[in-house]
Amino acid sequence: MTILFNLSYNTVYGEEIMLNIISGDDASTVEKFKMATRDGNTWTCTVNSLAKPGATLNYYYSVVKNGIETRREWLVEPHQLVMTSVKGINYNVHDNWIDIPEDSYLYSSAVTDCVAARKKGTLKPVDYSKTLKIKVRAPQLRSNERLAVMGEIAELGKWEALKAYPMTEQQPNEWVADIDATNITAEAFDLKFVVLDEKKDYTPMWENNNNRRIVMPKMKNGDVVAIEMGIALFSIYPWKAAGCVIPVFSLRSEGSFGVGDFGDLKMMIDWVAKTGQRVLQILPINDTNITHTWTDSYPYNSISIYALHPQYADLRQLPELKDKARREHYAALQKELNALPQIDYERVNNAKMEYLREIFAQEEAALTKKADFKSFFANNKEWLVPYAAFCYYRDLYGTATFSEWPDHHTLPDKEREAMSKPSTALYKKVAFWYFVQYVLDKQMRAAHDHARKNRVILKGDIPIGISRDGVEAWVEPRYFNLNGQAGAPPDAFSVNGQNWGFPTYNWDEMINDGCSWWVRRFTKMAEYFDAYRIDHVLGFFRIWEIPINAVHGLLGQFSPSLGMTAQEIESYGLHFNEDLYTRPFITDWTLDRMFGERAGEVKEKYLDRLDGERYQMKPEYDTQRKVEQAFKGVSEEKEIWLRDSLYAMISDVLFLRDRKDEKKFHPRIGVQHDFIYESLHDSDKYLFNRLYNDYFYRRNNQFWYYEAMKKLPRLTEATRMLVCAEDLGMVPDCVPWVMNQLRILSLEIQSMPKDDKVRFGHLSRNPYRSVCTISTHDMSTLRQWWDEDYAQTQDYYNSMLHRGGAAPHPLPGWLAKEIVSRHLTSPSMLCLLSLQDWLSIDEKLRLPDADAERINIPANPRHYWRYRMHMTIEQLMAADNLNDTIKELVAQSGRK
Repeated sequence: MTILFNLSYNTVYGEEIMLNIISGDDASTVEKFKMATRDGNTWTCTVNSLAKPGATLNYYYSVVKNGIETRREWLVEPHQLVMTSVKGINYNVHDNWIDIPEDSYLYSSAVTDCVAARKKGTLKPVDYSKTLKIKVRAPQLRSNERLAVMGEIAELGKWEALKAYPMTEQQPNEWVADIDATNITAEAFDLKFVVLDEKKDYTPMWENNNNRRIVMPKMKNGDVVAIEMGIALFSIYPWKAAGCVIPVFSLRSEGSFGVGDFGDLKMMIDWVAKTGQRVLQILPINDTNITHTWTDSYPYNSISIYALHPQYADLRQLPELKDKARREHYAALQKELNALPQIDYERVNNAKMEYLREIFAQEEAALTKKADFKSFFANNKEWLVPYAAFCYYRDLYGTATFSEWPDHHTLPDKEREAMSKPSTALYKKVAFWYFVQYVLDKQMRAAHDHARKNRVILKGDIPIGISRDGVEAWVEPRYFNLNGQAGAPPDAFSVNGQNWGFPTYNWDEMINDGCSWWVRRFTKMAEYFDAYRIDHVLGFFRIWEIPINAVHGLLGQFSPSLGMTAQEIESYGLHFNEDLYTRPFITDWTLDRMFGERAGEVKEKYLDRLDGERYQMKPEYDTQRKVEQAFKGVSEEKEIWLRDSLYAMISDVLFLRDRKDEKKFHPRIGVQHDFIYESLHDSDKYLFNRLYNDYFYRRNNQFWYYEAMKKLPRLTEATRMLVCAEDLGMVPDCVPWVMNQLRILSLEIQSMPKDDKVRFGHLSRNPYRSVCTISTHDMSTLRQWWDEDYAQTQDYYNSMLHRGGAAPHPLPGWLAKEIVSRHLTSPSMLCLLSLQDWLSIDEKLRLPDADAERINIPANPRHYWRYRMHMTIEQLMAADNLNDTIKELVAQSGRK
């Protein structure tokens, strides 16, 4: 079989086009063919193939210059050629270059497998002597619609829509028609695509452009001409949807065990579908068990990027315990824990783990024989075995900090192999963890399938970091910088910045192997979700890296970033005194201002004289971590104040030395509030501020753009999930450049506008490719926010809601409904509201204490994540007035 590939692409001098035929399940394994051209515009390549009729060929084109790939097509949905012709021996294929489309979201599984899921057809073999294969992409079609092609020739119905030639969807949104060209005598003919519906009384919808025209080449028997035509567009309103955001742990049903579980998730999906919503967004669901205490409740500090948290196991779906006394024990405990207003993390997790161990002991013999367990283990053992080993040694040695283990600072290959064989003693020691993950995987997949059947998009959350006391840091340390801490610079959430404690990524190592670590992570997530939120997407441009000896985020610097030499600093007119500007600025007057009557105590205990004017910290207190250790266990308020003041004193520097090059420097973030800045002359303050603004808002923009483009395109193309991002905080200009280029949905919050010229965002200006919300898990809920700052609320009431008079407090339900309605009618593709904000519209149902609805306080790194909805999902399903109101609001906004 001979295949002639044709592509129109305008190249510049030195560029070549490569044909890449994909030989595996993804685009990582390809066979490359160099194409030829005479004019730099029309490129051709002939491939002799051993493929048989019925075979499928997936391929893409790329641009190469000097042997380096400089550009390639969109890989989420590459070209596909199905060899349907039984008699075809010569294929003549005409393709168009495929860039990432503006409406790429319509190709995501969120649309194609959920809200617009259609029954996929199968291309049937044809035995025509001559075959014309027409291909076209039509992404706007809804679940009940199909595509056909009609035209002026008899084979295409002679312009009668009801006689149009039916097409088959061979891959999402790509339709194909195999037409018998044996009797086509016309040298050229016009055609058009038309949308048909399964309903009998449906009026056919014609595409919105002039007639298309095909010029027929000369064909002989055995020829197949495949023509890929430009996208078909129709008068269909852009899709928009509403949804709900709630962590799985916050769910409550009558049968859950003190915490939300994957069974509750299925019930919550039912509520979302019932109210006309189409998206259910949850927080990360990975295992976070490090200490087995409530501090593990933080869902963004997972010990594995693959393993699911055991607390989410729905015990109702497991076999019944045979021991009657134990059954009764757990039944009583379930009622007790489920009645608590908040989650008791330690009691709940201890009880669930105990139950799982008893079930495992009861069912182990039968389990290992199950085909689906064997399949699960085989498909996941690359991460499952290290995870199980980590959990075993964590519990054996009493700590997850693997550097403190007496041995097993890594996982030997022999142990890994032994843990994979059921006949070994090591396997038996870790098999319990295989069982737990098997149960969780099965239940989460069932929830995902349930969501798809109800046309609900299940949206997950990918944390930016991993735990330094976790599996990945243990077995793949080359991917991480364990001597740094990831966090965020000061913002509305925290004046000292945030220190998440995660190690930062070694991006050079990750990029060297094609970001395979991230691709594996995203691929696993796609087994459970059809959309995802990239937590802190700014971290893919640059991460706020804090030294390991710091507690707060103020001593961080962006990594990577372009540090400044002393000469560059002085080019702004600012004399650079390295010793003065890089040491903590501690003088008698700053001590008096900061500590008052305790200044003498601080000088004597914590400081040494540096020179006639300045002091320096004693060596035993010269970092924030040393101070933290000195105050360990202290709880008196005045001593906590002293500790925090010492932290602030240590961070009082004008410049920070670059982590990699000691001859380069970075201005310290937010230093304008500190004493060293106050000590500057007004002229130097002006010069420093100019340097500061250039550094943080302009200097690194192009550099960070290229950094992000090394990583994000590979990740967004790794799966067909809908890509959304949390792009809040100190956002450089290059972030929207990249997000627009890759068609990533932004996050829009009216109370946190990205336009610094306005106090509140204008909802009507939200970009279509965005997620609109009122609050996130890191923020006050709508009701809390309304009562936090009366002056701010009054301004919002008058300027945004266009109402006169005094704003009512607390927030009445009717006004909450108006705010929700305004958000729903915004142009944003998705409007996703927290359950708390949905409930705010019903004064009878919402929780009386608005402050009890807060999920997280970012300024507190040891916050206890224990919020749980105050009513059961069964009660929520029966709340007809609320549900009817939500359904009406969603319908009125045009979201469906």
